[in-house]
Amino acid sequence: MHEEQAPAWVVDPGTPSVARMYDYYLGGKDNFASDREAAEKIISILPNARDVARTNRAFLMRAVRHLARAGIRQFLDIGTGLPTQENVHQVAQAEAPESRVVYVDNDPIVLAHARALLADNPRSIVIDGDLRKPESVLGHPGVRAHLDFTKPIALIMLAVLHFVTDDAEAARVVGAFREPLVPGGYVVVSHITQGDLDEDTVRRGRDVYTATTAGGIVPRTADQVRGLFDGLDVLEPGVVPLHLWRPETVEPAWNGRPGGDIIGGVGLVPGP
Repeated sequence: MHEEQAPAWVVDPGTPSVARMYDYYLGGKDNFASDREAAEKIISILPNARDVARTNRAFLMRAVRHLARAGIRQFLDIGTGLPTQENVHQVAQAEAPESRVVYVDNDPIVLAHARALLADNPRSIVIDGDLRKPESVLGHPGVRAHLDFTKPIALIMLAVLHFVTDDAEAARVVGAFREPLVPGGYVVVSHITQGDLDEDTVRRGRDVYTATTAGGIVPRTADQVRGLFDGLDVLEPGVVPLHLWRPETVEPAWNGRPGGDIIGGVGLVPGP
């Protein structure tokens, strides 16, 4: 794998990591006691937390498969999280082996696992980058060497923008990552919403995430999430609950469990 020398990270196992909590929701083993404790607090508050994570993951795979079949051969995945089964590069390269993927994350354990997974896959790399610093990600020499920004790229930002708690900052981040994309590229976004939760429940969930590596979380309304697609041609069926986005099988919403919701969609960068 072509990547710069990895720095010597210090992992704090006592601070819950949102990436490792997500791994726990998905049934993974790459997490610490602090991650499991925080995740279980969320599950006690949001009984459908695991359903949300699994639905988000399934949407990612469907969206990548659709874009690969539509001819996209470059993918930039921001906030990739810990590797699981059917990662972006595996889905894309199953459709088109020449597909190139850049994963971006700043969690030390995510980076270590991803580097190990991608060691024998020269078309896929991972870089240390921060969602909140799009200019440094886009200017990273590894990104620039691996992706051709004169050709269409699929930008993937799944279940990460709700960790940018300021609305104006979230819009700025999306706009900065979108700016270099040429017509024919795509933006894939998912985001949690309040669903059927009351304000007190939302507050308790936010309190848990305030003590994590993310430093906070904010659910946004459906209209706010749709606003992140302004200027894009949103593919059918639009910005919808993820289990409704081009399902390949009949997917129950939450099996009757109450909680928040996660919505998203895919937008095409239009021509001039």
